[in-house]
Amino acid sequence: MAKDKKQPRPKAQTPKGFQDYFGAQVEARTEMLRKIAGVYHRYGFDALETSAVETVEALGKFLPDVDRPNEGVFAWEEDKDWLALRYDLTAPLARAYAQHRNDLPNPYRRYAMGPVWRNEKPGPGRFRQFYQCDADTVGTSSVAADAEICAMLADTLEVVGIPRGDYVVRVNNRKVLNGVMEVAGLSGDDKEAERGIVLRAIDKLDRLGEDGVRALIGEGRKDASGDFTKGAGLGDAEADVVMGFMNAKRDTGAQTVARLRELVAGSAIGAEGVDELETIASLLDAGGYGADRIEIDPSVVRGLGYYTGPVFEAELTFEVLDDKGRARNFGSVAGGGRYDDLVKRFTGQEVPATGVSIGVDRLLAALDAKGRLDRSASGPVVVTVMDRDQMAYYQGLVAELRNAGIRAEVYLGNPKNFGNQLKYADKRNSPIAVIVGGDEMAAGKVQIKDLILGAKIAENATLEEWKDRPSQYEVPRADLVAKVREILDGQA
Repeated sequence: MAKDKKQPRPKAQTPKGFQDYFGAQVEARTEMLRKIAGVYHRYGFDALETSAVETVEALGKFLPDVDRPNEGVFAWEEDKDWLALRYDLTAPLARAYAQHRNDLPNPYRRYAMGPVWRNEKPGPGRFRQFYQCDADTVGTSSVAADAEICAMLADTLEVVGIPRGDYVVRVNNRKVLNGVMEVAGLSGDDKEAERGIVLRAIDKLDRLGEDGVRALIGEGRKDASGDFTKGAGLGDAEADVVMGFMNAKRDTGAQTVARLRELVAGSAIGAEGVDELETIASLLDAGGYGADRIEIDPSVVRGLGYYTGPVFEAELTFEVLDDKGRARNFGSVAGGGRYDDLVKRFTGQEVPATGVSIGVDRLLAALDAKGRLDRSASGPVVVTVMDRDQMAYYQGLVAELRNAGIRAEVYLGNPKNFGNQLKYADKRNSPIAVIVGGDEMAAGKVQIKDLILGAKIAENATLEEWKDRPSQYEVPRADLVAKVREILDGQA
């Protein structure tokens, strides 16, 4: 009889484009989300949590094509309907607002946080699952809402640890670009595909440079891997107009606005966009947000096709070293804009909206690159076990610590080797070890070892300093919580 073939063991590895997050990483993200939520809440935004799964129909701009139903999203068919993991947090907002609009205030101000998924080619620092943190105002066409989003974005960056001077929020208006395209002969339904390519190309200026963008709005571009991206097919004269728009930024916002007026002369939609930019600049100036924090920049277009008016992007201006040791600007960590047509897909009526999305993982990476991220989250106090028959006693100690609000655990491994228990505490980055053997139990005492101070003394101090600064204390059992808290306060 033939033997059954052994099933191969599954590979213990994350899928391509995904990653695992452990203790300190998760805590750092949680703390950042708490700080961001605090700013959003202070601005009057309410929390909203939508489903991670939407119908592909509701996602709208990612409707499946014939050849590849799940292009851009992770999608599957169920009961003849296509479902997909959300690509961002804005499309679900449009669906939720349309569904519950009769029960919501108008305007509706909400913030949302959570993971999103994109079925795209992964690369260095580019993952298929990542966290976003959004804030949106739905139901008002006033550009004061756009100005407020920009101010809130600047405040948020400073609250999480990006100081003034290390970032800039750049603002533009899609209507201005539409006016430029009209002047350049790219208006009309028959030019929609070319306009889309041009928008995406301009949005990649910081990564590809002017030569790369010009190639994309022309015949196309081949990247370092050999992949070819088809271009918009613009001639030299048309390309010159678009490139002139990208270089319209001047020394001051007023000068930039004046140059944009020249570029869109003859276009009503373009003039409307310039007027809105001028109003936004005035509102921000009144709130104390100068050009050192927020500036008008025509190169900002945002890649997604649903933006209809003001668009904005937060860029970190400091340099970091890449994988090859070369200095480069960190780049964008947040972006957004006005999308007045997105809810209309559900309601049939135009519902104005504007919002911003922060890339949380990008922002965490930026703080890490600047040395502003604490990688060593403090672990729990570890109660060591000298006698496994006395486990109830040790559990009583740890319960007392927990009831006092102190993070603590009992060592649950093999207690025979005490050295391994301290190694475990070290691996857990524990600040304190509690040690109680038979003698201590009989005397009603506990030993409390300051592991942080002990490690520092062992590494750096002389014998005399060791004597002057003891790292282990014997105290009465009743003083356990008080002494542990005293040591933790000293470490902090």
